[in-house]
This record gives sequence, C-alpha cells and structure tokens, in this order.
Amino acid sequence: MNVKVEKLEKNTAKLLVEVSAAEFEEATVIAYNRNKNRFNIPGFRKGHAKKEVIEKMYGPQVFYEDAINHVLDSTYPQAAKESGLEIVSRPEISVDKIEPGKPVTYTAVVATKPEVELGEYKGVTVEKADASVTAKDVDAELKRVQNQSARIVTIDEEGRTVKKDDITIIKFEGYVDGKTFAGGSGDDYPLTIGSHSFIEGFEEQLIGHKKGEEVDVNVTFPTPYQAKELEGKPALFKVTIKEIREKQLPEIDDEFASEVSEFETLKEYKASIKADLKLKKEKAAAQENENRVVRAVVANAKVELPEAMVTTAVENMMDDYARRLSQQGLSLEQYLGYMGQTPEQFMEMQKPQAEESLKTRLVLEAIVKAEGIKASDEAVDEKLEEMAKAYKMDLEKIKAVVAPADINNIRTDIEVREAVDRIVAEADLKEPEKASRKKASDKDAASKDAEKEGSEDK
Repeated sequence: MNVKVEKLEKNTAKLLVEVSAAEFEEATVIAYNRNKNRFNIPGFRKGHAKKEVIEKMYGPQVFYEDAINHVLDSTYPQAAKESGLEIVSRPEISVDKIEPGKPVTYTAVVATKPEVELGEYKGVTVEKADASVTAKDVDAELKRVQNQSARIVTIDEEGRTVKKDDITIIKFEGYVDGKTFAGGSGDDYPLTIGSHSFIEGFEEQLIGHKKGEEVDVNVTFPTPYQAKELEGKPALFKVTIKEIREKQLPEIDDEFASEVSEFETLKEYKASIKADLKLKKEKAAAQENENRVVRAVVANAKVELPEAMVTTAVENMMDDYARRLSQQGLSLEQYLGYMGQTPEQFMEMQKPQAEESLKTRLVLEAIVKAEGIKASDEAVDEKLEEMAKAYKMDLEKIKAVVAPADINNIRTDIEVREAVDRIVAEADLKEPEKASRKKASDKDAASKDAEKEGSEDK
C-alpha cells in the first residue's frame, strides 16, 4: 500500500491510497468465498462453482463491490495512521476505475484537527453565579413537600362544579369530520384541570360543569402534531364527567413539620431546608461559574471548524441518541415521527451544540499544550481503578483490555480537567451588580445601627 497526502484549504486533506493488484486480487477471493453460495451455475452444485467460472459468466466485476469494501476496511485505518494527520472526521471516499491486474487507487477526503489561536485565558472576568437562598426559595420547597403530602378527596357535594386544579375522572370520545379516530377515546381517565396535558382549550371547557354532566368540547389539533392526519383539524370530544376530586393540602405548621421531617417545629424544619438549599445552590453556582469562565475563554479564542468535523460530531450525537432511545424500546425514526421532524431537521438542531462542544474541547486542549500540562501515570491508573471497580475487574485486566487509544483519551481528559481548574482558579469572579448594591446597602445599614448603638451608650 502506498499513501500520499495532499493538503487542502480549511483544515481538510486528501489521502491518495494505492493498493497493489495482488492485494486487491486477494480481496476478490475473500468476496468470492463470502458470496459463492448465492450463485446457481449450470453443471455445478450450488456454492461449488470456481471463482473463474462465476467471473466468466457474470463478468470480472461481479466481486468488485464486496472486494473494494474489504480493501477500504482493511487499508484505510493504516493509511490514516501513515498519513501523520490528526483526522477528526469520517472519510469521504471515492474509488478510481478498477481494472483487472492493475493496482486500485482511492482517495479519502478528511477534516484535520484545526489550529487554535488562544486569546486571553488567564484572569478572565465573569459575573459570579448567585448562590444565595431566599425566603421564596424556602417557601417553594415547603409548597413542594406540601403538595407531595396532599390528600386526594372525591367530592360528593351536590352542585359542586369543576374548577381549576381539580382532578376529573372522565370518559371521552373524539370525532374528526364526524368520525372517530385512533387514540381519540378513553374511559376512567384522570385529567387535572390546568395541567395542559390535553389539546389546548380542552380542559378549560370542563370548568363550571358538574359530576355526571355530558359536555361537548370543541378544539383544534395543533400544527405540527404527532398524528399527521390530524394536524390543524377541528375536533369534537363528547365528554362525561364521572368524578370530581380535589387535592387537600395540609397546613404548613409545627405538626406538618414533625410529620414530614425529623424536626418538631416549623422553624427548625425551615432552617434545615435553607441549609440543604444552600449546599445545592453553592454546588450549582460553582458549576455555573466554571461554565461561564470556559465560555469566556472559548469566546476569546479563534478556531475554524471544518464542516466535515461538525457533521461527524452531529452524526455521533445522533448515534448516541438512537442508542439511548433503543433502551426505551423506541427507534430514532419513531421518535422523529412523533416530534414531526425529519432527520435533516434534527441534525440541523444539533449543529450549534456540536460546534460549541468541539470549540470548547479544542480550546481547552490548546491550553493544555500552552501550559505544558501532563497527566501522571498515577492519575491515569486512578481512573482505570475506578473503571475496574465499576466493572468488578482487576486493574491489570482492565489495562489489558482497554485500547491504547482509549488510554490516551483518559490521559487527555485528565489534562483538560486540570486546564479547566487552572483557568477557573485564576478567573476574576465579580459579584452581580444587584448583589453588590445590596451588600453595600446592608453594610451601610449595619454601620448606621452601630453608630446608633454607640450614641445610645454615651
């Protein structure tokens, strides 16, 4: 195999790969052995006709397609390695004309890792994320627990009509163009008024009606909609209100606090909530501060992403998304159909995220290089030890099965983490303007109180 590299513009390159005639002939033999059982040749039992006989009947090119696929699979990885390029995309391959007894040549156009021009990355100034906990935050958490502790009570009061936040038990039958449709009916269906879980306008039309009443609900299906045949069409639902239930909330007092927590008083419980929220907010704020610093550093840098690199990243994201959906028993095609999207639209939506992720990684790797950050073997072993524990394997066994390329990725991840820690530690985190004014105001108030206390002492 012979490999030549031709540099192109915008961080792309072309690999010109020549495969010897003997190597391609060997690939046609492999293709023959894989496919010989498909051919019915007069005078031969199925699968027993020689390669030359099949080629004579169907032409020498009969095994070329499978042979060239084998050649590409077996030679491209080595060609990419020999090129000495940092390839960051899937190759766009084109094969030249194949002639019997002659070498086969193909070209692979690839994106190469772009250069990064770092801007300011030490001491960048960003607004500090707010980690304060307000009385509203505590009240919101109390209400959340209150809702969890609510009792659902069936209303038997005569004349009681449906109101917002009620849970209705309904029977319904939907009609479009005077006909029922798939998925348009249900019985004993619990519907919370105000949940917006049905078509817009459906729930509101039940308000003011009593248990046992039959209600005609008129709505229009939205556009887009998962069922294409219903998009934008008016529909009539005949609804029977079978039950009305309401959520009864407990009083937020000492008794409530003792029932839902380890504390005897509401005051103690609120103090505990505040402390827990403080820990959560500080953790979230620390992560947000890191994100803001990294975003600022990336914005200060210059990097041109090859289109093929972005496309490859988006395709990888789609593959990962499809794997996660399959674990839920759903294909990507089904999901996109439900969302009313084409694969092309979905890819376009993922593109900004892919670009941001790629730029961030490239800039952080450039900082690693600029700072001379090196991951120690001990740090890599620690990560491998974590993997060993997760898979319940011995460390040496993990080292034996993990590919060198994956070890390098682990090493790079450790170095990038160190780069992030450094730029965050060196960043200037400024208090938000409102918070600064509030602190100043509080300080002034405290000073005045101190002066007042001093004059009173005199």
